[in-house]
Amino acid sequence: MRFVKESLINASAQRVFAFHEAPDAFERLQPPWQTTRIVQPPTSLEVGTQVILQVKVGPLWQTIVAEHVAYEPGKMFADRMVKGPFSSWLHKHIVTPRGDNQCVLTDDIEYDLPLGILGRTFGAGFAKRNLERMFDFRHQVTRETCE
Repeated sequence: MRFVKESLINASAQRVFAFHEAPDAFERLQPPWQTTRIVQPPTSLEVGTQVILQVKVGPLWQTIVAEHVAYEPGKMFADRMVKGPFSSWLHKHIVTPRGDNQCVLTDDIEYDLPLGILGRTFGAGFAKRNLERMFDFRHQVTRETCE
């Protein structure tokens, strides 16, 4: 499955990428409606960096471990879920310049839900709605911070 969110940001690509590299960016991008504990925040966007968080799903806590697997300074970084609720997850964060003071922020996620056909049948709509809501929030935070 694939989810893509693109937004035009009225700020330079350099500014938007620098925001993602800021030490507090990951925390600022966590939606307020999602109960999350950041156990190990990212120390950089470089390949090999791990992020560990716990997300409350109903009454239970789920641990998510993601590892950065690609990094092109100023352009993109990608993380892969090592442990978490998805069977697979590869998330590319791409910043594409559109002139000196504008860029396109793209979150491109390839993922598989657990439980094969059952997961896709019963969870695809739920997953898509949650991703849309989360990335609408994240892009708004980025826009408000960088513009």
